[in-house]
Amino acid sequence: MDDLNDELVFIEEDGPGRDSEEAACPWRILVVDDDPGVHEATRFALANVIILDRPLALFHASSGAEAVALLRVTEKIAVVLLDVVMESDDAGLRMVHTIRNELKLANCRIILRTGQPGQAPEAETITRYDINDYKTKSELTQNRLFITLTTAIRSYDQLLRLDATRLGLEKIVAASNQFIAEQGLQSFADGVITQIAGLLGVDPEGLVCCAAAQDSPLLNGHPEFRIIAAAGQFRSLIQRRLSEIDDPRIVGQLTTALKERRSLIEARNLTLYFAKTPAEGFAAFIDSAKPISDVDQELLKVFCTNIALCAKNIELVTKLRRDAFFDRQLGLPNRTALVCELDQRMMKEQESGCALAIVDIDQFASANDLLGHDYGDALLKATAQRLGEHLPANVFIARLAGDAFAVMGPKIAVNGETIQACFQTPFVIEGVHQPVSACVGITLLESGRRSGIEYIRDSYLALKQAKAAGLGQTLLFSQDLGSAVRERAHLLRDLRLAFEQKQLFLSYQPQIELSSGRIIGVEALMRWRREDGVLVSPECFIPIAEQSGLIVDMGRWLLQAALQALQRFRATGCADLRMAVNISPVQLRQPGFVDSVSDALRLTRSRPADLELEITESVAVGSLDPVIALLKRLRAMGVTVAIDDFGTGYSSLAYLDKLPADRLKIDRSFVRALERDDNGTRIARTIIVLGRELGLRVIAEGVENQNLEELLQALGCNETQGYHYGHPMQESEFIAWHARYKGDQN
Repeated sequence: MDDLNDELVFIEEDGPGRDSEEAACPWRILVVDDDPGVHEATRFALANVIILDRPLALFHASSGAEAVALLRVTEKIAVVLLDVVMESDDAGLRMVHTIRNELKLANCRIILRTGQPGQAPEAETITRYDINDYKTKSELTQNRLFITLTTAIRSYDQLLRLDATRLGLEKIVAASNQFIAEQGLQSFADGVITQIAGLLGVDPEGLVCCAAAQDSPLLNGHPEFRIIAAAGQFRSLIQRRLSEIDDPRIVGQLTTALKERRSLIEARNLTLYFAKTPAEGFAAFIDSAKPISDVDQELLKVFCTNIALCAKNIELVTKLRRDAFFDRQLGLPNRTALVCELDQRMMKEQESGCALAIVDIDQFASANDLLGHDYGDALLKATAQRLGEHLPANVFIARLAGDAFAVMGPKIAVNGETIQACFQTPFVIEGVHQPVSACVGITLLESGRRSGIEYIRDSYLALKQAKAAGLGQTLLFSQDLGSAVRERAHLLRDLRLAFEQKQLFLSYQPQIELSSGRIIGVEALMRWRREDGVLVSPECFIPIAEQSGLIVDMGRWLLQAALQALQRFRATGCADLRMAVNISPVQLRQPGFVDSVSDALRLTRSRPADLELEITESVAVGSLDPVIALLKRLRAMGVTVAIDDFGTGYSSLAYLDKLPADRLKIDRSFVRALERDDNGTRIARTIIVLGRELGLRVIAEGVENQNLEELLQALGCNETQGYHYGHPMQESEFIAWHARYKGDQN
């Protein structure tokens, strides 16, 4: 301490005969006074004094500045005996402020010593400056000084113990949090060694031992003990038998702790026992180069209790981790594991020759419903087994969800041919040979380019297209397929925005009665013009609206808007018109559809007979009974029903006879065929005859010239619509057209 003032005196030497271990950790007392006589008197009074089983070491300073300099470089000063008045009247108080606020020495005890009673600080000053005691120098006799220091040192020691306990408990809490994140018992045991060593402040040298598995042979009638973790000089002993350790002291302590299920704490080593269950646990042995203090022993007891709870939960944590990455039913990695595997493999250049396939069992849901869940579970297990048996070992197999499996590996193994070969032989399920087919969507992987989630998405897109093509199909993802999907997504986004911003509008095409030539109705057609003026074909946006469900809201708007327009038509002289509105099968399946029709009629003050709902033959797909019941309710209200595009879809005389309908609409493709006099002529003629036999009026669409009109009239068709009469027109155009048409008729 060359930089300190020369007046900074000395550190008292240890007295003769002092025990070396005891002398190594004396209580440090700092005497601060500008009177040399006080230093001598204090040194004389405290010579060879033992307090709380430890000697004293005196440090001396003649001023506040010297004392602060000493405190900056000397640790663990237990007590400061401080003169109030030194170089200035408040030098002592300013030093107290520096000790507490600048040096942050909160545990150090401060005892003020004053020359005269009148110089003693008042109570408010003692509280404000965190002074622990004050005495006059005259009253600090040798006996009183001993009592005062004993009280202060005991308080200092208790504060240190509280700090040690707090820090120890913080370590225990941190250890518990770390153990929750450990994977498996060995990692847990490694952490135990590290945390115990950290708690004691020693090097992490030790080992953890536990009983071998229950089915292991007994050794001398007792379970065989094995070392499951080791550190430091013991590292070479990991996975060895406890009996193979050469140190009888370690063997004896670990054996006793494991057999008697209790902890052993000695002066320079400890063996802690951690109970996993009432009958099972493990023990940790740690060497300590220094004695284990009472505080540390108490903390170790808390540590044992706390970590024992972690030990009980370690298997549960392991199971939870396994469940997070494995499908419990089939024992395969799950979707999360697949994503992690994909992301890791994509970082390796050699993985660019790999492929990801998603395999989906055909008609699994139907088989599961028809034959029961036990059959479905057996089919899933058989599929997992078949894939594992027929594909190479370097192929990663996972279960994504339901009956969808993922297969990832080299392209030579992961392709449509090898995967479909897994399903060529019938499965044996519940003793029955069952043919099984699957659709496969495949994506080629490119290292470092994209995330695992993106590749899974692409494979699903390919799978969806494969399933649409039929049973047992395979499709390889391509950029064209991805572009088409993205285009549909963008189109749906734009369509939603257009609908919200009221950019959709209606056009109206007239319907004509052939026998009289009069206008009997009008069909409302939904149209979409983008902001740049480009019209989007209904053939593009209507299917997307149906797939997304947006058609429900769009259809509700169309119905009300068309009926409101009908009332405006009538107000301008367009009387006796019915409004034909196309209804999607998606709308028909919505609960409350009949109520929405009633609401539209009521809000627009329209009669039910003013409205005709056009449905397509696709309503026959699935259960027909609910559709029949719904149409009967609508017709009972007075609403008429037309079957649109008849003959192009799921035509069936059986369902046509059952469906409550008023009209058949001949598709434009059959109408145009009339001019070519090919098979379309026979189909059109058959539909007209069929409609007549069933008591339905027949309307032909796509009539573009006089010749077609005459042919249809000759065949007995009742009504027509098409460009021959008028293109789809907006409201004002239709009103003007209607006036001209009526004028021409008159």
